[in-house]
Amino acid sequence: MPQYPSRQFLDFETPIKEIYEQIDDTKKLAEKNPKIDYTATLQQLEDSILEKRREITSHLTPWQRVQLSRHPDRPYTLKYIEKMCSNFVELHGDRSFKDDKAMVGGFAQLDGETVMIIGQQKGINTKARQLRNFGMANPEGYRKALRLMKLAEKFNKPVICLIDTPGAYPGLEAEERGQGEAIARNIYEMIRLKVPVVIVIIGEGASGGALGIGVGDKVLMMENTWYTVISPESCSSILWRSWDKKEVAAEQLRLTATDMKGFGLVDEIVTEPLGGAHWDYAEAADTLKNCIKKALEEVKHKDPSQRICDRIEKYGKMGFWEENGVKSGALH
Repeated sequence: MPQYPSRQFLDFETPIKEIYEQIDDTKKLAEKNPKIDYTATLQQLEDSILEKRREITSHLTPWQRVQLSRHPDRPYTLKYIEKMCSNFVELHGDRSFKDDKAMVGGFAQLDGETVMIIGQQKGINTKARQLRNFGMANPEGYRKALRLMKLAEKFNKPVICLIDTPGAYPGLEAEERGQGEAIARNIYEMIRLKVPVVIVIIGEGASGGALGIGVGDKVLMMENTWYTVISPESCSSILWRSWDKKEVAAEQLRLTATDMKGFGLVDEIVTEPLGGAHWDYAEAADTLKNCIKKALEEVKHKDPSQRICDRIEKYGKMGFWEENGVKSGALH
């Protein structure tokens, strides 16, 4: 059974926590009574962990998937890069203001193929989260991402973007430096990139913060992630003046991977290890790498002009409309 990173449990993972406590108690008994063989008991408890993970995963609510996307042990962008790629060379700065630590990127090799990989990074502890601004990028972060995309285009290398952010940073200084313009510019330029672009939502995919690096030929979404215009808590506070309705908001926002696939907003759902990606980093990264390679193969042989036209058509068809109460359908 894969080793759990640090045993931090969400409220609905309590049954798993209780089994781990039983395992710890059994190991203590084994130390006190070396003549008694507890191997079978320990194996049975470990098997029950797998079964409990399978049971919990099969009955997750939208809000529970939101919680899993924020799990403190969930792998972030740099962890996926470490597990999927080799020879990663991180590039810094937007050549205008400063280096935004919430946005990371650089050249790397994906099974021998050079790619530009970019994503938001939240930080693995309190100090790192403050340094990374909890994955909320400033305008210079989006301008750095665009600079790296243009660099990849110059050398004809595919772009891979990993999305995991609660949103773009909403601070006054970010707005003064043109947060809205930076995100809009990225969307405009990403549509026109001549190289293949694959997008993956690996955690939280919130609002313009996600869209700023979220336009591509293929959009993948990991199983226990969410993608929508507003977080459930913020939606609840606007509609009900309280965060208490966040679970209802998560349900109504239709933000899960299954919902997004049904709406045609993502192309593929990437399966995760039982219970979530935080249970097995290697398995999660290996599955994701295979999906990314498959997506790249589907678009890399297209003519650049055709790739751009297909991208424009893809996003032009997204959404629904109703005109004069007559008919609704995909936008054209």
